[in-house]
Amino acid sequence: MRAVLVREFGPTDQVEVGEIERPLKLGTEVIVDVHAAGMNPIDYKTVLGKGAAKAVEPLLPWVPGGDVAGVVAEGPYEAHDLQPGDAVFGVANHWRTRGSYAEQVVVPSLALAPKPESLSFEQAAAVPCAALTAWDAVVRIAKARAGQRILIHAGAGGVGHFAVQFAKYFGAQVATTVSARNVDFVRSLGADEVVDYTAERFEDVLQKVDVVVDLIGNVADDTGTRSLDVLKHGGLYLNVPTGSWPEYAAASAERGLRASSVKVEADGSNLGIIGRLIDAGDVRVEVQRTYPLDGIRDAFAELQGGHVRGKLVLQVR
Repeated sequence: MRAVLVREFGPTDQVEVGEIERPLKLGTEVIVDVHAAGMNPIDYKTVLGKGAAKAVEPLLPWVPGGDVAGVVAEGPYEAHDLQPGDAVFGVANHWRTRGSYAEQVVVPSLALAPKPESLSFEQAAAVPCAALTAWDAVVRIAKARAGQRILIHAGAGGVGHFAVQFAKYFGAQVATTVSARNVDFVRSLGADEVVDYTAERFEDVLQKVDVVVDLIGNVADDTGTRSLDVLKHGGLYLNVPTGSWPEYAAASAERGLRASSVKVEADGSNLGIIGRLIDAGDVRVEVQRTYPLDGIRDAFAELQGGHVRGKLVLQVR
């Protein structure tokens, strides 16, 4: 089968599309015929030798990709809910096996959910990792609710555009930071307060925020450190790991603030809930661009350039 192959860590323009053997499943795993694969920053970071490179090094040549949307080729067993022909989306266990940038991938059954009927495979592939990260931050940890004011950095990005919508769905007042070209976009998602970070500093216009969902950290302009200045006493700072500010928890505690890290849980049950919200029209999915599998180098170049609105997706078949 055809797949994106990483033979050694290094520049993303060294990846190639080649032939590898089809995967074999174990136990309750599922073999999925991949129609589309969503792209995430951790994918290119790992190709560069950062991210999860140490974990996947024994798997070289490795196939990147966590997000998957496709059709079940082989289910776990005869009486299982997932059967051949079912349209699904979910998260491949790409740190322990090969990922979704391929014609087939093995996925744990508990990491899959029925594909939302209202979405194409390309749209569905944009959802899993980003939406589950946003769900963990906004719903599980922050417990978004009416009367709460939440600041979400990078609200137009993959995780951010889901976080804005989840926070609004559960009744919170939402502020977000974006560039000028994305102001109208995040307002259309329901953001109440929008700060164009190219024109003003968010701490000059926002104060007494209950929760900050920080998708940037100190990668750019000390966003993480500055975020602590806008939280009310006892407020919650949520760090989506970028590796740029390992001291965030101690810095938060010194100011009388709470802090927590956010992670992706490959949870098919939560993904099913998100899928139902999408089909009900309460959450929408933004795909900036779709690339063919053979366009992987161009896709990685755009992803590395940053400032993607929503997600980039690979069309596999």
